[in-house]
Amino acid sequence: MPQDPTERRVVVTGMPRRTLRTSGYYRPRTEIDEQTTLGHTYVRSLMRSQFHAASVTLAVLVLLVGPLPLVFAAMPDGATLEWAVLGFCLYPPLVLLARWYVRRAERNEKDFVRLVEDR
Repeated sequence: MPQDPTERRVVVTGMPRRTLRTSGYYRPRTEIDEQTTLGHTYVRSLMRSQFHAASVTLAVLVLLVGPLPLVFAAMPDGATLEWAVLGFCLYPPLVLLARWYVRRAERNEKDFVRLVEDR
């Protein structure tokens, strides 16, 4: 028996299973873009963590390099030792300090992006 090519349309009524709700929840990215108080707080937390890493790096640098003139002044005739300390002994700690700071700053930024993008 052939089917009728013009079937009757069926109207479905009832509650939709999935609805788009506006729950009032904004993503942190929206908060930052709209420059709300919460967005300002997110950005301030990133700035505070970056400032903390920079302060620690500066403090270690001052403790590492600051006493060197006093040490050199205390040595009566240590010109070769001064050059050895400045030329060879100082650079490895400076490189390690710089590497730590860059890794810490990148970690802070990754944490911030993860927070903003809800991952």
